[in-house]
Amino acid sequence: MSSRLKWVLGGVAVLVIGVVIAASITQKDRNLPKVTTTKSAKADLVSTVSCNGRVQAKTKVEISSQVMGQIVVLAVREGDAVKKGDFLLQIDKAQYDANTRAQQAAIDALFAQRESDRATLGQAERDYNREKKNFEASISSEQIYQKARLALDGAKAQLQATEQRIEQARAQLAASKDSLSKTTLKAPINGIVTARPVEAGENAVVGTMNNPGTVLLTISDMSVVEAEMEVDETDIPRVKVGQKAKLTIDAYPDQKFDGTVTEIGGSPITKSALGTDSSAVNFKVKIQLDSPPANIRPGFSTTAAIETDRRQQTLAIPIPALVVADESTLARPAKGKKPAPTPTPAPGAAEKKRDVEGVFVVKKDGTVEFRKVKPGITAELSIEILEGLTDGEEVVTGPFRALRSLRIGDRVKVDNSTAPRDEKKS
Repeated sequence: MSSRLKWVLGGVAVLVIGVVIAASITQKDRNLPKVTTTKSAKADLVSTVSCNGRVQAKTKVEISSQVMGQIVVLAVREGDAVKKGDFLLQIDKAQYDANTRAQQAAIDALFAQRESDRATLGQAERDYNREKKNFEASISSEQIYQKARLALDGAKAQLQATEQRIEQARAQLAASKDSLSKTTLKAPINGIVTARPVEAGENAVVGTMNNPGTVLLTISDMSVVEAEMEVDETDIPRVKVGQKAKLTIDAYPDQKFDGTVTEIGGSPITKSALGTDSSAVNFKVKIQLDSPPANIRPGFSTTAAIETDRRQQTLAIPIPALVVADESTLARPAKGKKPAPTPTPAPGAAEKKRDVEGVFVVKKDGTVEFRKVKPGITAELSIEILEGLTDGEEVVTGPFRALRSLRIGDRVKVDNSTAPRDEKKS
């Protein structure tokens, strides 16, 4: 065999060995789990609480009648702007006017009676003085003198009784005039008529202890507007009075409105803002809009993001990268051994929780290690890391199935070609 042929055969053998090794490596890489990664980096984070609700006027007056009667004039419609003192509606006042005139006539008669009683008292005083002198001069008997004194006392009592009846009649007249005045309803505040559930010709019913009266009109002062939101019980501990919020009103989809939390309910609400029974435990939170639009109306649907915390240039990772797992399941089993089964606790024994929070960090050799971390605030897409991680480390962000099956020391294949855009940026 010539030396040339030997070189050719040697080259072919080396090529075949290389192809076999490359194929073996490729096949081995194919079996590695594909993961997406990102590097931990500093970022500005804002933690928010999302909630839904409706726009309401801070000051709203539901007008009911204090007297019964038929509505004869209804001067406003829904959406009308009114000022304090403007005429709203008229209830039939014929009966109340008649009662007032009757009370006035009664008090006039009592005034006349008082004059008569005063004249009677004057005559009784003169008769008494005359009989007293006659009795002292022994001209008349003691019996006549006593009758004159009784007549004087009776005249005084009669005048006093008439005075009391006049006071009673005055009170009745004032009550009649008050009832008469209440047949005319005027606007108690400046605002907009936001509800008019009645029409002219209907009867106004006065409320009692067990039955509410007829609500005739609702006037809302839209100069100060607030959103009445429903916040889940798990988020309430993070919400405080004075926190800022960003609101989106469905009627103005292209605008964002600033607001401030002004009130937090102390007990859960039983009905949602839509008026339906709520099975979830929610609390009422009121957010006052800083600059509401001029034509805003009560009842508009709105969503809000309440800013509960903010961090400037803090270490952050995407939320999917954070893993919560049982620490005992993270170690790789020895070769040829199956993972030890999870022991079943004895009846009545308290199960010890060993869940830890951490991230899988990709090392230079392509393997992963599990790093325990201490998370901080959670933003929309990222979470703050307070301890356990440094800036620039490569952490596994997905997919979810791979994160569930990863163990400490596993080799992975990084493939960020399908990673979400936000993860690539972070």
